[in-house]
Amino acid sequence: MNRYSTIISIVLAVILVGGAIGGGFFYWQLYQKNQGLLAKNTELQNLVKVANDSLTSATARLQAETDKTNYLAEKVNVIASSVGTLEKLSQTDKELLQKYSKVYFLNEHYVPDSLATVTPEFLSNHEAQKVHAKVWPFLEKLLQDASSTGTIIKINSGYRSFGTQAKIKASYKLTYGASSANKFSADQGYSEHQLGTTVDFDTPSIKGDFSKFGKTTTFAWLDNNAHKYGFIMSYPDNNSYYQYEPWHWRFVGVQLATRLHDEDKHFYSYPQKIIDLYLISIFD
Repeated sequence: MNRYSTIISIVLAVILVGGAIGGGFFYWQLYQKNQGLLAKNTELQNLVKVANDSLTSATARLQAETDKTNYLAEKVNVIASSVGTLEKLSQTDKELLQKYSKVYFLNEHYVPDSLATVTPEFLSNHEAQKVHAKVWPFLEKLLQDASSTGTIIKINSGYRSFGTQAKIKASYKLTYGASSANKFSADQGYSEHQLGTTVDFDTPSIKGDFSKFGKTTTFAWLDNNAHKYGFIMSYPDNNSYYQYEPWHWRFVGVQLATRLHDEDKHFYSYPQKIIDLYLISIFD
């Protein structure tokens, strides 16, 4: 029994030693594979980091280029806008917002860029009248909208040439005397009518007596609504230029007219440097 036991023990020992050696070898193989995987993982992580760094750098460069492009585009837009503004101003008559009544002068050669004929249905008499062509659409809309409310507004006088104004003033001087005529009529070259942007309104109810115009519903409508169409009353009560003329209205553009109306200011009492800012938008 001892001999067999010894043999069995030896066999078992050999098996155990072989198993241990085999297990150790297997473990070593696993260890080597694991180390290889760790090395590859580290290498992969390094590659990912390099890729991320490259991507971050590329993104930063792209953003920088995008910012540069946007900046340049903005500059181009600003320049284009400035050029457009200058071009628009160069094509807009600089006389249109000047203060003429006893202040600025229009020479005998000044004529509006173009004139439009007032539709006969809007005339208070049979004498044809013209206004600045770019003002007519605003004036026509005013007349039509007033009519739709039952308010009758007619045009008594529109554009007057330098020569026509000279004849009118001479007639007034002859009839009323120079001192009186100067209170309600401008000399040639100082009349807003020469601009073609100014009209004298009329309404049948006053039967030609303009001293009654300020008390009519027609005037009340104009006082409340004319600014919406770009018109302002040039000579309100107590102005320092001429007598009160509630029938005399001048086109200055919707934006300026609305500002004057909302602030309860009058054109001739407003600083010219502010008025000039609205020249570019006068026909907008």
